Amino acid sequence: MLVATAFVMMMTVPALALFYGGMSRSKSVLNMMMMSFVAAAIVGPLYVLVGWSIGWSEGNPIFGNPFDQFLLEGVTTDAYVGMAFQMTFAVITAALISGALEGRMKFSAWVLFVPIWAVLVYFPMAYMVFGCQDNSLICGQIGAQDYAGGTAVHINAGIAALVLVLLLGKRRGWPKETMRPHNLTLTMLGAGLLWMGWYGFNVGSIVFADGYDEAQFLSETGRTFANTTLAAMTAILGWLLIERMISGKATTLGAASGIVAGLVAITPAAGAVDIGGAMAIGVIAGGVCAVAVGWKYKLGYDDSLDVVGVHLVGGVIGTVLIGLFSTADGAGGVDGLFYGGGVDSLVDQVLGVLVAVVYVGVLTLVIGLAIKFTIGLRVDDEDEATGIDLVAHGESAYDLHTGLGGGVSSGLASNAPIKPEASTRAPSTTKENHA
Repeated sequence: MLVATAFVMMMTVPALALFYGGMSRSKSVLNMMMMSFVAAAIVGPLYVLVGWSIGWSEGNPIFGNPFDQFLLEGVTTDAYVGMAFQMTFAVITAALISGALEGRMKFSAWVLFVPIWAVLVYFPMAYMVFGCQDNSLICGQIGAQDYAGGTAVHINAGIAALVLVLLLGKRRGWPKETMRPHNLTLTMLGAGLLWMGWYGFNVGSIVFADGYDEAQFLSETGRTFANTTLAAMTAILGWLLIERMISGKATTLGAASGIVAGLVAITPAAGAVDIGGAMAIGVIAGGVCAVAVGWKYKLGYDDSLDVVGVHLVGGVIGTVLIGLFSTADGAGGVDGLFYGGGVDSLVDQVLGVLVAVVYVGVLTLVIGLAIKFTIGLRVDDEDEATGIDLVAHGESAYDLHTGLGGGVSSGLASNAPIKPEASTRAPSTTKENHA
């Protein structure tokens, strides 16, 4: 469990930071990576203060008592590993949101948003899904299955990202100007590390199973590990097939995105389905998410790095398809529709998704509006043109134009003027719908 916990922590820093950083423009890559690091720095201590208590104490259908285990009061030291494991889930969920906001959200607004959102949105979602008290709304009352976070993590982050994108508005020049990833090597490296870390994410979740003997633990561990692997593999194929049909190219960005789409979709279903179900979920998620990332151009919302198209859509696919592909010998002990179980499980899964969408959407909107009308959410046009790395952090990722690669002091020493990065963007096309 210590290894699984470390793997999940690696998913945020450095894996997600590299994945998102490479997809960002060169003038905002440091800010994008900082958003992941700062999310970890804020959410971790906050989880120890009240997050564990809200998620794992008895309470009402939506959240547990925040003071019952405040600052881990009454938690035995042998339970710290489980607490730390769940803490890493809270960290990465907040960090996932940042990918939609590239280049235009004030760093101060992000620092304010993260703790408020964690307390009001993520910690209660963890209670409803992971804490799973008898009266917990999604797990207990509805009975929806979610092995490792389709609703609590991915739908949660995806809906929050969509709400913030709508509040922030579009990036300057989008979509007429193409905003290409600046370093796909970083993105591919990040995707590989995410895949590796996901074994901690999914397989590590078995620790909270009750009443298992050694044989059951071994069986479920093997099932979850294999399902996680095969879903990622088939999702790559599904994504590249659709990409090839649409644009005539199979891209590295498509392969990296397919990995994540498959891992997102199998997350809630990892212990519930068999190998055939896992491969089906992977290929479906890869193909559908490849199409979904283009919806932003048709619907007009600027989801910079496709958090909505991958995490929201992939999370919904994986959570709902449990109702079709789950098996009675899986973690939930329920046969889905394709295994003779009828529609009951499918209805439960859809209701669980709807609760997550409504709860997260409403609360995130309230938080976002409060910040927008107080300190403001968005940098001004001039700062956005200059680049948020220089404006917010006084640094540049690459010492190419300004001499600021080593930090603000090097720029001051060089007396070089700070100039906005020259635009090399071209009009957006379907071939570049993931840029």
